[in-house]
Amino acid sequence: MNYLLFDNNTWNNLLPLTYTRPVSEIRIGILTIKQKWDKFLNSNSSFLTKDYLKEKYVSKYEDENVLINSSVIPNENLLEKITSLQTNQLLEKNGLAIAIKLKKDFAKNFDFNNIKFSSKIEYQNDISIINNTWDIFSKNEVEIKNDFLLLTKGRKSAQISETNTVFEPENIFIEKGAKVECSILNPKGGYIYIGVDAEIMEAVVVRGSLAMCEHSVLKIGAKIYGATTVGPHSKIGGEVNNCVIIGYSSKAHDGFLGNSVLGEWCNLGADTNNSNLKNNYAEVRLWDYATERFAKTGLQFCGLIMGDHSKCGINTMFNTGTVVGVSANIFGSGFPRNIIPSFSWGGASGFKEYKLDKVFEVAEKVMSRRDIIFNEKEKNILKHIFEITQKYRIKN
Repeated sequence: MNYLLFDNNTWNNLLPLTYTRPVSEIRIGILTIKQKWDKFLNSNSSFLTKDYLKEKYVSKYEDENVLINSSVIPNENLLEKITSLQTNQLLEKNGLAIAIKLKKDFAKNFDFNNIKFSSKIEYQNDISIINNTWDIFSKNEVEIKNDFLLLTKGRKSAQISETNTVFEPENIFIEKGAKVECSILNPKGGYIYIGVDAEIMEAVVVRGSLAMCEHSVLKIGAKIYGATTVGPHSKIGGEVNNCVIIGYSSKAHDGFLGNSVLGEWCNLGADTNNSNLKNNYAEVRLWDYATERFAKTGLQFCGLIMGDHSKCGINTMFNTGTVVGVSANIFGSGFPRNIIPSFSWGGASGFKEYKLDKVFEVAEKVMSRRDIIFNEKEKNILKHIFEITQKYRIKN
């Protein structure tokens, strides 16, 4: 069976993170949503996403296809219902399309706003959905547990060095090639997963759940707690609480990052700090691209959401509930505003437009350090984002 993960209106809710990727490429727990589905389905699914992303995130069709909502997190019961679908049959939950089985011609012309089906099944169990950017760190504890159990079932962890102080070793799993020395590992009822060739340097303290993906690094003396995910090829230092770093990003120095999500190719300068709690302890509102208004999160703790390729200089200070778009460059003293448009250059004293040729120049240098080519597909995606986000820069 062929599987495609389709984006619906949730894609808009998850901006700016989804400007550069389908919803299913968001990481939560240890794996991306796509990787979770591929594990459950024992398949290599493809994407149904925005037109400008399709050159990089392609769609593959066969005679029979099952289309799955990319914002839905898989589980065993859901898997059983999806794999038993008949052609033109829709699985839904309270009006939300979860999955539909279609022939090739119908799959190619699929429109989630106008789904045609012969019959439908109402899913009776609970489902987990990533519907907003803050869901990513809010649900990270549960997803680290689920992914940990999925990835380690029937397997044996590598040996933990005796130089470490370890609590609950049964809830710690170290993959081949990982290095951990002279640190404190305390899952505290959660799970710690250290991926292939990841490294925890000396004097790091981990308390609670942690997911480290392949080739990620925790720098000397880092303090990590509150269900944190460090995506592949990321370097993290300082104090980090309940954050998700999707991958290929750096917060390598001292400073606090809490209740936040960083995309790929981001860099936080030394001693960058974000606030995750308002002085009056009020509910945090976060900029919502879908409504172009500030949305209630229902959270007292909510920090920074930063899109791909964005950077900030040393000693940058972010207000509670700040949203930074794609390829922004923030620097200078004071607190910049809590919505920073894509391709903006500046800080608290004001922003100007970050020119595309400079964006491309930096992206090429940064990606080459990880032996990844900044190709025409990447350029075309950033060009399109530059165009569709221009209205936000004009207003500012």
